[in-house]
Amino acid sequence: MRIVSLLPGATELVCALGLAEHLVGVSHECDFPPEVVAGLPRLTRSTLPEGLSDPAAIDAAVREKARRGEPLYVIDEAQLAALEPDLILTQALCEVCAVPMGQALRASGRLRRPPRVIAVNTYRLTDLFACLQQIAEAAGVPERAEDLLRAWRRRLARVADAVAGAPRPRLLLLEWLDPPFCCGHWVPEMVEIAGGQEVLGRPGEPSRRIRWEEVLAAAPDVIGLIPCGYRLADAVESYPLLTRLSFWPQIPAVRNGQVYALEASAYFSRPGPRTIDGIELLTALLHPDRFHTPLRERAVQPLETAGVFPG
Repeated sequence: MRIVSLLPGATELVCALGLAEHLVGVSHECDFPPEVVAGLPRLTRSTLPEGLSDPAAIDAAVREKARRGEPLYVIDEAQLAALEPDLILTQALCEVCAVPMGQALRASGRLRRPPRVIAVNTYRLTDLFACLQQIAEAAGVPERAEDLLRAWRRRLARVADAVAGAPRPRLLLLEWLDPPFCCGHWVPEMVEIAGGQEVLGRPGEPSRRIRWEEVLAAAPDVIGLIPCGYRLADAVESYPLLTRLSFWPQIPAVRNGQVYALEASAYFSRPGPRTIDGIELLTALLHPDRFHTPLRERAVQPLETAGVFPG
């Protein structure tokens, strides 16, 4: 089977199933596992202007594209045709995050031998499990999905045991900083499993633009910055956007030195095998006396010190 993945999380699922050798093309954002994707053809590109780094400028550019009805991504249809895939993995969840289903269907429909197209849509964690099974069945290896799911469930059971009976800190995860967006879809569920309470995000619902007054009113005990698609260093660099807010020191998380940047791209932005790592990471962050993972030292950066306010 020749597989094309237009979604980073789907690429990781394919590799977790032991199907890496069947991947013949990926998206421009697929970067893991690096030893697998490094030499593969890139079949998509972003249409946003190059060099955009300011969150407000990125948000404005995305909104302008939407206003004009222009796509955020394009597919290299000539290269796709040359690869002759049997299976294309895409998504219909978010047009901002990756090539949407409609584009993939139009491109695949023009091929000499149209492939099967599967949308890897994750609203809740159960959807992630179902997508894993769907890919495995399409590739003829359903038993591999079952093995992997059993391993994931064992890890989640260890987390549940660790946080049983513990107080649940009030956590705010921000998926964008300017303008602010709370987390959505599967991420609030990650917080719940990890033994926390997400104060603004709702499981299964999209991330949404919020007002800073909502953040102040929610009074989170812990704040985590997970800007969509950002690496840890990028999230750290974005933090000054928040410290300029006049009310920032009034938030309990800031007063208590409980503001963190996290590796969003790997563990929160893209649903896949490392989503389970992300749950363990949150558990170690919220309940360090009950759960530990070495990942915390690599994927979390404290941004505040208790009693020392920015500005």
